[in-house]
Amino acid sequence: MDIAIGELSRRTGVKVPTIRYYEQVGLMPVPPRSAGSQRRYGEADVARLNFIRHSRELGFEVDAIRELLTMNAHPDRSCADVDLIARRHLSEVDRRIERLMALRGELDRMISECGQGRVGECRVIETLSDHGKCSHGSH
Repeated sequence: MDIAIGELSRRTGVKVPTIRYYEQVGLMPVPPRSAGSQRRYGEADVARLNFIRHSRELGFEVDAIRELLTMNAHPDRSCADVDLIARRHLSEVDRRIERLMALRGELDRMISECGQGRVGECRVIETLSDHGKCSHGSH
């Protein structure tokens, strides 16, 4: 356990304040400290932080990552619970995509209806000022 927090950050691409945050919320264990009170990490911490970083890049929330880390510590268990977490996340991603597609459609409609005239007659400004003029209420 001889890796300083700066080196851990460099190896994983995770910023130092984020590492500290992950320790505060329990995703990373509180590391031992050197005689000079510096945090010290090992290779297992590098692997764990890479797991967390990749999970965050895929959009998993902190609570889901915590559950996944707990399950990962028991490699002989069934992966049914892991699958359930991933399926829930996929459903949420699908919902976000639907909302983004509605948002895209609304923005496209507003822009296409813009007459390129004066701001006082601008369809974009008009729609942004009155949500009732949107064609979709779910964005």
